[in-house]
Amino acid sequence: MIYPKLAFDGIRKNKRLYLPYILTCVGMVTMTYIIDYLHYSKTVSEMKDGSIIGEILYLGNLVIAFFSCIFLFYTNSFIIKRRKKEFGLYNILGMGKHNLAMIILWETAIVAAISIIAGLAFGILLSKFAELVLLNIIDFGINRQYDISVPAVIDVTLIFLGIFALLLINSIRQIRFSTAINLLKSESLGEKPPKANWFLGIAGIALLGVAYYLAVTITNPLAAITTFFFAVLMVIAGTYLVMISGSVMFCRLLQKFKGYYYRPNHFVSVSSMAFRMKRNGAGLASICILATMVLVMISSTSSLYFGEEEALMIRYPREINAEIQMDGIENLSEEKIAMTKKVIDEAAEKSGVQISNEISYTAAQVTGILNDGVVETDVTSYVMPDLAEIEKGLYVFYFVPLEEYNRIYGTRDTLESGEAMVYCYRGELGLDEISFNNGNTFKIVKNLDAFYLDGDATMMMFPSIVLVVDDLEEALGGLLSLADFNGDRMVTTQWVYNFDTGLDPDGQVAATANIWEALKELDKTEYGIYSRSLSGREDSRREFMELYGGLFFLGIMLSIVFLFAAVLIIYYKQISEGYEDCGRFGIMKKVGMTDRDIRKSINSQLLTVFFLPLVFAALHLFFAFPIVKKLLMLFNLNNISETNFFAIVCIACFAVFAVLYTLVYKVTSASYYRIVSGRKEDAR
Repeated sequence: MIYPKLAFDGIRKNKRLYLPYILTCVGMVTMTYIIDYLHYSKTVSEMKDGSIIGEILYLGNLVIAFFSCIFLFYTNSFIIKRRKKEFGLYNILGMGKHNLAMIILWETAIVAAISIIAGLAFGILLSKFAELVLLNIIDFGINRQYDISVPAVIDVTLIFLGIFALLLINSIRQIRFSTAINLLKSESLGEKPPKANWFLGIAGIALLGVAYYLAVTITNPLAAITTFFFAVLMVIAGTYLVMISGSVMFCRLLQKFKGYYYRPNHFVSVSSMAFRMKRNGAGLASICILATMVLVMISSTSSLYFGEEEALMIRYPREINAEIQMDGIENLSEEKIAMTKKVIDEAAEKSGVQISNEISYTAAQVTGILNDGVVETDVTSYVMPDLAEIEKGLYVFYFVPLEEYNRIYGTRDTLESGEAMVYCYRGELGLDEISFNNGNTFKIVKNLDAFYLDGDATMMMFPSIVLVVDDLEEALGGLLSLADFNGDRMVTTQWVYNFDTGLDPDGQVAATANIWEALKELDKTEYGIYSRSLSGREDSRREFMELYGGLFFLGIMLSIVFLFAAVLIIYYKQISEGYEDCGRFGIMKKVGMTDRDIRKSINSQLLTVFFLPLVFAALHLFFAFPIVKKLLMLFNLNNISETNFFAIVCIACFAVFAVLYTLVYKVTSASYYRIVSGRKEDAR
């Protein structure tokens, strides 16, 4: 039993290193079980759109599992680095690599057993609370039944057994290919002063500059999707290059300012930072990336959750919204529309509806690619363009008769043939003229500030353009004869009919169902109908709450995981650097440096380095603001473009994060000072 005893003693004597590591492992297991438990939850699956939350939770579980693997590898490296000297001593005293591997095996087994068992126990205890939080967020009925998800237990156990197996292999590999001398001197290896790599530092700054430029210049919400992905990759790469190479450049520049550098507190701190920044710059970059992820995630999901009501109002402009596609423009007649409207009104009246705030208009819809004022609508005339081209110019065009516009808004505008008034939704047009291939050319005489688009248009990822024209059939011209690859008409004609009911939520749901039943009974040929759709605001509220609430809940959970990870990296960074600096400050004390001087030097160093990730995270969030705002517009959160709603949320999230970050600084800097000042010796 010598191996288990040595392994247990190694963990106990290095509790300063192992305790935070084990607590983090327990936390990762707990969070993974909770997310997996909710994924398998019967309560979630019984929701109206439970599959939406189920998919969100499944993706969140994959993210946590993948991140846990990467992060535990990262933190485990700190422990192995500190233990190599001890293993080197064992090796010199006669233990072979096989014996050392057995000790590592038992240490890993002990940590794995504690982490998985304790993590599952806490996960099982907290899973019901997490479920209640989720149900409260989405305003769903409470399920008081308490259960344990066996599939989640199996999933989590297998995931973390696999992670700890990989950690074991990596640890044994490091010991196996190191000599006893290298193990003993592992803490002092690579202590050559790093050179300032100007090329990598400038490359990092250039990557950040390009990413920031893309973020602030994007105008199309659809283009923001792919641009955001590439911008994130460039920000991550640029942050690591700047933190690793650029920070060394920064320290070298500080050394050139003699008035600043040749002071006791600055001399030691700047020299120390430049000495080890090449290795620890990756840690600072990781902290910065994690902080940025937390800030972007929690601010965006919070904005979605608290802006849910507005998004619902935009998607469903009235309590009941009908959209009837007519079979050709010849059926878009007053007679056919009056017949259909009569059926809807009669069904509404039977449901106790008092129709008010009515919006009704006819329109024709066509999709095309706009390029330099020319719209290509004939899909048979070109090969399907790539995504970049679609992002730049794909629009949905709505043709609305001037008579309908004047009736809706109570105006008396006039138009000549070939003229149009234009409203652009989610985009900027900036044209004086617009021409349709196989169609007509229109002179834009007025840019409109708003138009009552149907709810489907607000859900499209592509921007929409409304053209108010004098005569609908004349304006469409040759577009009416266009057909797609399947022979279907390119132009769809529709009648939009939205109204409020004056009923309570339950009454609205019932009225929506009754009207839909009446619409389904209509004979398509008699009424000239091609397709029909009906949606009620209250009938769809649950779907919105589950989607936005599920994203908000997942944002909270992932933010907690990433925040714990950042805190642990900070802790290990301070501890490892404290041990590295202990000898250096000991020498400085022998040559006359006082405890007060040490404290000043430590504060100068920590304030310079420790808050660097926070400053960069704030910078990343500032430049990410425009592109995230565009992405949120795809979720109908349009108030962020008109008010400071999203900005207020971002500032609030950053303020809370900065307070937590400062508290971590206070705690870890105290531990660092105790180590370097010799007031608390290493437990070993």
